[in-house]
Amino acid sequence: MSNDLIAKTAMDRRLAEIITPVIEDLGCELVRVRLMSGKSPLLQVMADKPDGGIEVDDCAEISNAISAIMDVEDPISDAYTLEVSSPGIDRPLTRIKDFELFEGYEAKLETAELIDGRRRFKGELAGVEEDEVLINVEEGTIGLKFDWLSDAKLVLTDDLIREMLKQRKSVEALNESEFDEIETETPKVEEQ
Repeated sequence: MSNDLIAKTAMDRRLAEIITPVIEDLGCELVRVRLMSGKSPLLQVMADKPDGGIEVDDCAEISNAISAIMDVEDPISDAYTLEVSSPGIDRPLTRIKDFELFEGYEAKLETAELIDGRRRFKGELAGVEEDEVLINVEEGTIGLKFDWLSDAKLVLTDDLIREMLKQRKSVEALNESEFDEIETETPKVEEQ
């Protein structure tokens, strides 16, 4: 099973090998790694918790852990900037389990090669069968081999936003007790 959607280039794959154990030690998962070359290279690391809901503190912790291992392994010769983020709502789908997790939501998929004369497919995710990702397009349900995909991401829809807000509320409800004292009222500013 290729991991190309998590790490595309040989360098990204090398970085994924170094970074993955560090992220997993912190109870998180690597969603995507990209080294963007430019005047000063940017190392973008996207991580999440297995059941979603990664927080800013988790990203900071991951960032520190990655910096430490990168100093030891030193795979990038130039100075670079490290950016650790959560996947966001219209997240990239980089692992076969993502396609199961977000079944029923709208997604855009791209294939490396032409499949029946096209490379772009947009529709509702219909789960996974063995190594194929199923998607409902206008013509019906089609199966695309996971290995054929060059890019895949969720489409920002009202349903998706509602679902993410619901998840966030349930996480907040668990943490509510910790945050009781912080609620302060913002003074209203009178417009002149």
